[in-house]
Amino acid sequence: MRKTIFQIIKASAAAIVISLLFVLIFTLIIQLFSLPTTAVKPVNQVFKTVSVAAGGLIFIRGDKGLLKGAIYGLIAVLATYLLYGLISRSLSVSWTFAIEIVLGIVAGAISGVIAVNIKKGA
Repeated sequence: MRKTIFQIIKASAAAIVISLLFVLIFTLIIQLFSLPTTAVKPVNQVFKTVSVAAGGLIFIRGDKGLLKGAIYGLIAVLATYLLYGLISRSLSVSWTFAIEIVLGIVAGAISGVIAVNIKKGA
């Protein structure tokens, strides 16, 4: 049980850090190339989904990959949502947030299943 909790915590933390790195790089790109602000939300969603998938592939092992992945996907999405909300000083819940949660859970579940089925040393 303890091992499972640590895997979920590490995968969530990795997803958050990766997402923040993506956002920082994208912010620099926006500043350099004057991209339209309408591109920000969809690109951030892709970043969050990829980050959740990466966190699971890095840290989820053992069994119950679907469950572990879904849990850490949910935690990572909620944590990044709160973190981005605090950074931008605006938290608003909308139907897009529900979609974001579903995407995070699905990305986490899929990456969890893949991660537990990857053979060690492969």
